[in-house]
Amino acid sequence: MHFEALADIYSEARPPYPPALWNALGGLGVLQPGRRALDLGAGTGQATGPLLAAGLTVTAVEPGCQLAARLRSANPEAAVIVERAEDVELPENGFDVAVAATSIHWMDLDVVLPKVHRALTRRGIFLVWRNVFGVPDVRTPFRERVARIVQDRGAPPRPGIDAEDVAELSAELTRTALFSVDVVRTFRWSIELNDRQVFQLFSTFSDWSVEEAERAAAAVRELGGSVVEHYMTWLIALTAT
Repeated sequence: MHFEALADIYSEARPPYPPALWNALGGLGVLQPGRRALDLGAGTGQATGPLLAAGLTVTAVEPGCQLAARLRSANPEAAVIVERAEDVELPENGFDVAVAATSIHWMDLDVVLPKVHRALTRRGIFLVWRNVFGVPDVRTPFRERVARIVQDRGAPPRPGIDAEDVAELSAELTRTALFSVDVVRTFRWSIELNDRQVFQLFSTFSDWSVEEAERAAAAVRELGGSVVEHYMTWLIALTAT
């Protein structure tokens, strides 16, 4: 429960999803007041809050007790369930929209996909998106330092689907034929971060140690005290078949 240990700083450390993502969801007709949304792996509410603000009713599922407490405090209008997505009991046809925001890679799709399919109304929408921290085709002095830290780790890459391989994930999400892909979009954006913000953000990455996060923060200080990070958010919108 890496994120649970960082519950006090998680919502501050993780940047919000970019406005372009929410504009795209609005354009897809997803953000309609009164719709019932299910937020799986909700963390401290980075998706829950904007969904509520758009007028949706939200049931947020988060397995971490500390994270869920902060989610509930920040979003008292949400129904918060402290449970894993694989274990939660959901009403059949109970939701118009399901969301997995930077969380799908932690879930057992063989369990979660049928569960979400049953929970969605006919032709319900399943939205899967993720922030990717660092874009390979944008090289900066800070990113070169980050690559050096990762190289010094000497560990094999984390198993699982590549966060940047949207095609691979789309195939995984549709292999059961419960869902079909309607839309795939990517949004590029940037953010300026100081050394404290870099330390906090990198500390929330499950494959980074505190010592490595401090090395990244030290690199920011050596590069002038702040850096511009180039990030990407991808979105997959699926329809229940």
